[in-house]
Amino acid sequence: MSNEIRKTPSLDCVRGFVAVARRMSITQAADDLCLTQSAVSRQVQTLEAQVGVPLFERHHRRLELTDAGRKLFRMASPWLDELAELAASFQSQQVQAVTLSASVAVTALWLLPRLGRFQALHPHIDVRVSTTYQFVDMERDGIDLAIRYATQTQVPRNSLRLFEEQVVPVASPVMAQRIAEDPAILNAQVLIEFDDKPRPWVGWDDWCPVLGIKPATRPTVLRFNLYDQVVQAATAGHGLAIGRLPLVQPMLDDGRLVVLKKLAPKSSGYAHWLLRSTRQSRKEVEVFAKWIEAQSR
Repeated sequence: MSNEIRKTPSLDCVRGFVAVARRMSITQAADDLCLTQSAVSRQVQTLEAQVGVPLFERHHRRLELTDAGRKLFRMASPWLDELAELAASFQSQQVQAVTLSASVAVTALWLLPRLGRFQALHPHIDVRVSTTYQFVDMERDGIDLAIRYATQTQVPRNSLRLFEEQVVPVASPVMAQRIAEDPAILNAQVLIEFDDKPRPWVGWDDWCPVLGIKPATRPTVLRFNLYDQVVQAATAGHGLAIGRLPLVQPMLDDGRLVVLKKLAPKSSGYAHWLLRSTRQSRKEVEVFAKWIEAQSR
């Protein structure tokens, strides 16, 4: 077996040499490589020792390539460019994670119960979920898809309506049964509220008259600033809550929650929308987007 590869100069040293030769400045080469000047200078000196000839003529505040340096530069500079392009092509072939931005409530109550199905269907696609209640800059933050809670006028024209929001009072099965047997105890129940003043439709003001709860005997109110906590408290039997369909639909389906008195839900005028980045879409993003659309139906 040939041992010629052992005689090959260090790649780091060759890269340092090419950076200096391109700039004819150790200072500027160091900036390009994010190294210190002394580190780049040592790389050049090490390379000169490895090849056995000087590669630069060092003048006062000026560098000049020797004949050997020019020969090495003509060969090494385009080779390093080709190597960088090849490495970039390998990286571009790798499947990138699909990044979805959604609120904590949508993630916890709607997405997570379904996400296992997507992973089973597409195990080769990685998904990254970024939870926030803030409107993020999808391009700046590298977001591929976003689920947003808004009216139609608040989202871009190409947004996809996933589902409209409707609300209805819900409770745990045990509590609902007790109320059905004795409606008078409604006034003694704790009302669980989502503490979000800009969204009064998820509060109890409109529902108390419908349920016959008298303002003079208004029950205790338990408030949470995260909607998934509202739902958790309701399923645990700590009070009555306003259920946001279809966020609570999985709990209605499996019996963890029931609709009080079989009341008809009311529309809030808001909906959940799927937004797309304006960047060129990737195949895996399209697959995930179509799956989300199918799940919303």
